[in-house]
Amino acid sequence: MSSVYHGNLTVSIFGQSHAPAIGVTIDGLPAGARIDMDELGMFLSRRAPGHSPLSTPRKEADLPEFLCGVVDHVTCGAPLTAIIRNTNTRSQDYDTLRDVPRPGHADYTAQMKFGGAQDVSGGGHFSGRLTAPLCIAGGICLQLLRREGIEVFARIASIAGIEDHAPFTAPVSNKPFPVVTDAVGGQMQQAILQAKSDGDSVGGVVECIVTGCPAGLGEPMFAGMENRIAQLVFAIPAVKGVEFGAGFAAAAMRGSENNDAYCMENGGVRTVTNHCGGILGGITNAMPIVFRAAFKPTPSIRREQQSVRLSRMEEVPLCVPGRHDPCIVPRAVPCVEAAAAIAVYDALLEARKFTKTARE
Repeated sequence: MSSVYHGNLTVSIFGQSHAPAIGVTIDGLPAGARIDMDELGMFLSRRAPGHSPLSTPRKEADLPEFLCGVVDHVTCGAPLTAIIRNTNTRSQDYDTLRDVPRPGHADYTAQMKFGGAQDVSGGGHFSGRLTAPLCIAGGICLQLLRREGIEVFARIASIAGIEDHAPFTAPVSNKPFPVVTDAVGGQMQQAILQAKSDGDSVGGVVECIVTGCPAGLGEPMFAGMENRIAQLVFAIPAVKGVEFGAGFAAAAMRGSENNDAYCMENGGVRTVTNHCGGILGGITNAMPIVFRAAFKPTPSIRREQQSVRLSRMEEVPLCVPGRHDPCIVPRAVPCVEAAAAIAVYDALLEARKFTKTARE
């Protein structure tokens, strides 16, 4: 199933944008882990819509309801299932999209795949709304990782080509989560609002850092840490590229420039630079994991675009109705953190399983 992440954790995401509810089932969490519901709620609020002029006006509380797997806020060993009820839907905005697909969306490809049976309202199961249950799973993993001394933090690196050149430092524990507008620089905000005024949209890049990871997480080949993280990050709609460390810039370097020299620091092996992004051969080297995810501009825009009417196989103009983000990057920041947290916590569980087996 494409909506299920299989690993030491199994994460299954279900629902559609305008269905009665969306949700997630997580199997493999250790029993006895306390979940701070207030902290989880604050984390989810960073992704929730309707809290900023930079986002869609659709308002959803995004409060999770736990159906099983938790007793008095403590995991009980059973699969954990949580749902978020959809309340502020306007499905009539999408009535024409089965016949006239939106450019840049999955309307046409879903039609070819599912033959018209797909739910087109709000994008159905292809909607960015499905990142809310991803953030439930990721928010729980973030708490479990923090107790292991591992922190995950993401920021906006650029929007509409406007870059944040400030050094990206390690996160500060217990630091309040920034609201959407506080996380976006002044020039970036202006670019988003101008695009919104023009009936258009802009994209950007989110940068993520994971600190405190021990050396040895991950596997070579198909189960490398880059593979695990990329698989989960690409589950976020609108992600079109992921790079680790120096990324594509490494292609312009010499080996003497790109190689990270080793050194001793506080009795441990470290590297002087971190062009590899904390991963070599698919395995962590105890340096911070650093990666960036590129997000395309929101495809739903008010400006007239060319599409086709499938029932008549003719070209027609289309202006997309509904409520949409002029830029999804600010709300995508916690989604990237969530994806990274799931991948890293899954790898941590695997490492412990391997160590236990080796001892036995």
